[in-house]
Amino acid sequence: MQIGLTDVETAESKAKFGDNRLTEIKREGFFDKLKHNFGDPLIKILLVALAINILLVFVDKDMSWYEPAGIAIAILLATFVSTFSEHRNENAFQKLQADASRIKIKTYRNGIVTELAIDDLVVGDAVLLQPGDKVPADGKIIDGNIKVDESALNGESEEVSKKNDDEVLRGSVVCNGNAVMQVSVVGDKSVYGKIAEELQASDDRETPLKLKLTKLAKTISKFGYVGGTSIALALLFKNIVINNNFDMAQISAYCSNWSVLLNDIVHAVMLAVVIIVMAVPEGLPLMIAIVSAMNMSRMLSDNVLVRKIAGIETAGSLNFLFSDKTGTITKGKLEVTVFIDGDLKEYKSYNEIQEGLKKHLSLSIHQNTDSIISGDKIIGGNATERAILAFPSDGKGRPACLPVVNKTPFNSTNKYSSTTITIPHTPYPNTLPVEHFAGESPKASIPYTLVKGAPEKIVEKCKYYYDSSGQKKEYARHGELDKAINALAERAIRALAFAICEGDDWVLVGVVGIRDEIRPESVVAIREVFDAGVGVVMITGDRKETAVAIARDSGLLKNESDLVMTSDELAALSDEELKAKMKDIRVVARALPSDKSRLVRISQELNYVVGMTGDGVNDSPALKKADVGFAMGSGTEVAKEASDIVILDDNFSSIDKAILYGRTIFNNIRKFIIFQLTINVSAVLINFAAPLLGHENPLTIIQILWINLVMDTLAALAFGGEAALRRFMKEKPKRRDEPIVNKDMQKAIGVGSVWIFILSLVFLFSPLKNFFGNGDIKILHTAYFTFFVMIAAFNAFNARTDSVNIFDSISSNKNFLLVFGLIAVIQVMLVYFGGEVFKCYGLDLRQWGIVLLLAVSIIPVDMLRKLYE
Repeated sequence: MQIGLTDVETAESKAKFGDNRLTEIKREGFFDKLKHNFGDPLIKILLVALAINILLVFVDKDMSWYEPAGIAIAILLATFVSTFSEHRNENAFQKLQADASRIKIKTYRNGIVTELAIDDLVVGDAVLLQPGDKVPADGKIIDGNIKVDESALNGESEEVSKKNDDEVLRGSVVCNGNAVMQVSVVGDKSVYGKIAEELQASDDRETPLKLKLTKLAKTISKFGYVGGTSIALALLFKNIVINNNFDMAQISAYCSNWSVLLNDIVHAVMLAVVIIVMAVPEGLPLMIAIVSAMNMSRMLSDNVLVRKIAGIETAGSLNFLFSDKTGTITKGKLEVTVFIDGDLKEYKSYNEIQEGLKKHLSLSIHQNTDSIISGDKIIGGNATERAILAFPSDGKGRPACLPVVNKTPFNSTNKYSSTTITIPHTPYPNTLPVEHFAGESPKASIPYTLVKGAPEKIVEKCKYYYDSSGQKKEYARHGELDKAINALAERAIRALAFAICEGDDWVLVGVVGIRDEIRPESVVAIREVFDAGVGVVMITGDRKETAVAIARDSGLLKNESDLVMTSDELAALSDEELKAKMKDIRVVARALPSDKSRLVRISQELNYVVGMTGDGVNDSPALKKADVGFAMGSGTEVAKEASDIVILDDNFSSIDKAILYGRTIFNNIRKFIIFQLTINVSAVLINFAAPLLGHENPLTIIQILWINLVMDTLAALAFGGEAALRRFMKEKPKRRDEPIVNKDMQKAIGVGSVWIFILSLVFLFSPLKNFFGNGDIKILHTAYFTFFVMIAAFNAFNARTDSVNIFDSISSNKNFLLVFGLIAVIQVMLVYFGGEVFKCYGLDLRQWGIVLLLAVSIIPVDMLRKLYE
């Protein structure tokens, strides 16, 4: 009997019912974002300034229309660039996640099981469901029994049993059992599709880093608002009271001249606007989006898929990383290297085993598994299941099919899985293969249960064994077999035992040894993660001896104080006792899923930042509880959904890269903050001092908007491209409560801003100003505007590295040179073609020389600071 659809039937079904795609939630479009950004408080302030300038154009005939026109263009340009960057980066982020996290479904097509994208399912498809799978569409069970969690649909956490003809709904999670489901409803018409808008709603939760940056921005903004208002009031007080010698008659006469008073009020308000515009670091939230999006594609090329930005930010601050062994520290390409029978004879290959015993082993392997053979591939199940099923690789004597009476999946209590079988055949090929026992049919009146799992849980229960000819005999060599298993463990070979229960009698089939080679790159990565101050703990279900061998070879065990504990030993410790040992634990053997959750909880109570890896359904609580959950790309969809980051190649070295990228993003944002706040502080200082010293504002609002545009978008692109340098892995993890702006940053900002302020005073008030058109205010302000932009650009080279060598690793971020080269070119064009809008009237070569000489001086000044530190 054919199960599933043929290619022709698939095409017909798709034409009639459509495929399984869900309509994407409508996201905020470009113009909606643009409209939203006009509601930004800073933009509102600028719009007020624009309105005032427009009013002055009509009131004062001497007022030029260039100023309001320039402000309007600058507002539009700044808002447009900000919106475009945000929109593009959000789209790039969504596309990268969608492309990399496409769910694969095990489906019968043309009589064989194949893996298809979830969107490609159609009505009539037969889907194989196994533990950890998410039900991909609405349908009904046509073979098998499963238990599902439907809490995503109905809020009920209790598992529900499903058998033949029972309906299953998309979004349910298979907890245990195996079944074949026939799809009846796809896409938006499914129950899940009808409520998809709620289920798929994006997570608007702000990340810890963004919260810190927003808090920093608000703090600085308060100073800007208070400072701007205070300076405006101080300037009015100077003009109205101090300049009139505190004489009430003069003050009264001054106030009666409304045109002069209005002009002074407008001048003071405009000064306040300038101060606020310069002080408010509105580019910080945008910087997060730009840096994160720019690093997404790089990380994806390194097999790191970020599901939640908070994950990659936090990864850089990890104190502890609890890692699975199989496929993460090891290659995950498991291979059965030996089979040991009850007589302690070792077989290196399946073909060496005699036919009688081979039939029992073949039965145990093919029947009691979650993996299936599809063509020349083995799919489904976990890596261990697939390795065991690959052992009889010649395919000879491949069993026929028998139905399953009962199936008990592996659990952490029994530490074994079991399948009870009977004789009648099943119409579903490739799922339930079986053959005769030693050439004789099993007795229909006696249930035969096939057991596979931890040797210490199985061997001790076996009073009988099958000899090489397949005959059942009494067994008494338990101790000798245990020594043989220990010998395997010392060679880092994991053992699994097989037994067949005939009624109440447990009959030993034998023990397979499974070897998983350590990844060479994992050894290097573990060393680098240790050097980064992150404690690595390997969590495995292996025996203690096997775990120790692998931990030693991978570099996890280096010191005498390093602890290797079993699950039972952990359970015997109180929380306080475990906390005392926490920093020394390196391996947990025979681990239970509950051990993972407990280790995460204990570590977090010690105020550590914790990362956890996992791939199974049982790992999901620990993944969700950890500060950063790393799901394996080969793991269940449930584990991936609970995680923050998906490691697509299951490789520990990719986790190492995730930590590095987390630190890189954090460091790049800090570099940007140094760059931006240095400009902000120095600009506020000079715009505060100049009017009080009798000089008009040296920077116009339009010029300030251009400087802000440089700081916000272009500089974010430049700093966002800074490379992930291995030396970042030598830094200590950042504390949870560590502020964004640390002491070193404060020194860099302080030295830079004070130096710019001093040079600004020299520029504007010393005899140096005579070099600029003999003090012509237009030429002087053109030169000062250019000086300010150029010194900011030169200071970017200081901010991008803590090395005295400002070109350190510059070759790995060529965009940095391109961006600031572009800024320089645009500034030159503004000097000669900015005219009335930008208040720029050209400079000669000598004036350019003075401007550039003063601007470049910030580089040696910062070098001295770095050397002094």
